Amino acid sequence: MAAQFGRLRKGAVNTTVAAVVVAALAASQAPGVTTDDAGRKVTTGTQPSPDASAEDSATGNSPYYTDLPPLNSPNPSPTTGTPDIPTQTEAGIPATVLDAYKKAAAALREAKPGCNLEWELLAAIGKVESGQARGGRVGADGTTLSPILGPQLNGNGFASISDTDGGAYDGDSSYDRAVGPMQFIPSTWEWAGRDGNGDGKKDPNNIYDAALAAGHYLCRNGWDLSTQGDLDRAILSYNNSRDYLNLVMRWVEYYRKGTHEIPDGTGTLPSDRSDDNAGAAPSPSPTPPRAPTTPSAPAKPDGNGGSTSPKPTPPGPTPPGTTPPAPTPTDTVDHLEDAGTAKLTAMAGDTFTKRISTRAETEAGKGVAKVRVRFTITGATGATFSTGEKYATLLTDSAGEAVAPALKAGEDTGEFVVRATVVGRAIAGLDYTATVTERAADTLTRTSDTELTCTPGGEFAEQVEVKATYKGAVADKVAATATLVKSADDPAENDKGPYFKDADGNPVRTLKDLETDEHGLLTLPKLYADDTSGTFLLRINTAGGATLTVELTVAAAEPTESPSPSASPSA
Repeated sequence: MAAQFGRLRKGAVNTTVAAVVVAALAASQAPGVTTDDAGRKVTTGTQPSPDASAEDSATGNSPYYTDLPPLNSPNPSPTTGTPDIPTQTEAGIPATVLDAYKKAAAALREAKPGCNLEWELLAAIGKVESGQARGGRVGADGTTLSPILGPQLNGNGFASISDTDGGAYDGDSSYDRAVGPMQFIPSTWEWAGRDGNGDGKKDPNNIYDAALAAGHYLCRNGWDLSTQGDLDRAILSYNNSRDYLNLVMRWVEYYRKGTHEIPDGTGTLPSDRSDDNAGAAPSPSPTPPRAPTTPSAPAKPDGNGGSTSPKPTPPGPTPPGTTPPAPTPTDTVDHLEDAGTAKLTAMAGDTFTKRISTRAETEAGKGVAKVRVRFTITGATGATFSTGEKYATLLTDSAGEAVAPALKAGEDTGEFVVRATVVGRAIAGLDYTATVTERAADTLTRTSDTELTCTPGGEFAEQVEVKATYKGAVADKVAATATLVKSADDPAENDKGPYFKDADGNPVRTLKDLETDEHGLLTLPKLYADDTSGTFLLRINTAGGATLTVELTVAAAEPTESPSPSASPSA
């Protein structure tokens, strides 16, 4: 959807200057030339690729506001008694909205420091998508005072995205709509949504939740937003339009020069949208006529301080002379089938060697190419994909198959589920169960060959240190126990001989809850001996079955011979 830069603010510049500004903007913000994975030169941020999918963008490529920032710098911030000039008004961001952007950026600095997300980027997108939540018209918790809904994405001038949420987020059970101050479509919010204000809910109408979700969305795929190439890709993934990229970058640069906090509800409201035929866009392309749609009724108070969205109006028959949109590959998908995924098992902290493969098929069982399949890790688990995220969206190949990124196990043992769904279709998902086992070792060896000896009532000079490995590789964070046993054939704890000491200095002959370090090493505490002499055994066991028995000797010191007296010299 090509954006049309609309009317500039009253009294700012004339139409000729506006044309120059937009042309300069397009040139100054034109994406740079970089290289792809194969070393070919490509231009970042160009027009959408043939495989680009509205369903897989944050907004579904919905319309957005095209108002340009003022031409002059936002600095200095206004002081008491200063006239409210356009520059200062636009530089002001409502207090709650600004707080949400800054807190989201701070959270991303901690969760994904390599992303280098600036709060100014969130502010720029929030400005373009909703005019900073309609000028900051939000409650104390950050929830918008009334729902912010985009137009029905029914393919009539926009992307065609059939309902994916039963109207739960957007109040429309026929088609999806972009929702909230950051304008997420329901199918994207379902996996990208976050709880930014700690109330236990993920609400796209809450600026704290939406800003944090936008930050995580922009930081996915390992992108580093301090580089222009990744920044362009991230913005284009939010709304796949070069005009959108240029406009967002313009606002980013404007906010970088300075901004200030203003009271909630006092922000300026944008007036020009990318789907608005009016305006002073230079050489605008004619827009094909669209069938009129029934406007949505305003939201009504629900009696609890919130509001309820109106029930959607079912789409009417196609007007005469209007060609219905051609079915997409997604429209032909009937179900998902497993494409030969092997058993999914890995130890805690390891990467799964097998990957999930899913096939999108028609009712007749034929594979469907170029369909977006989303894989989502569900449940409370530390598992992620190799990208560091709990979701991944892939395009099916010519055989209709999509292979998910490798899974990486967390530290939680047990089972978790990965669900595969078709983006843009309300058909049953396909679940894959994966199992995480505890970290294990299959071999234990001492790191020293020194004999371990001690005199009765004394202490051993050397501490026992062992190294754990699994299939030849270092086995880190593996649980272990150490017990002074009675004999090689009797693993019961000995009641005499060498011992460890607890925090109070009492004898202890079994140590539990031990763990190897990152190098697979385990160093036991110092050993002591009672008055019993003899040979004793220390047995070390790890998860996975590795066992090592170490011999300890307690014996009295051998007396040393005194030198023979010298013979007296003869007289």
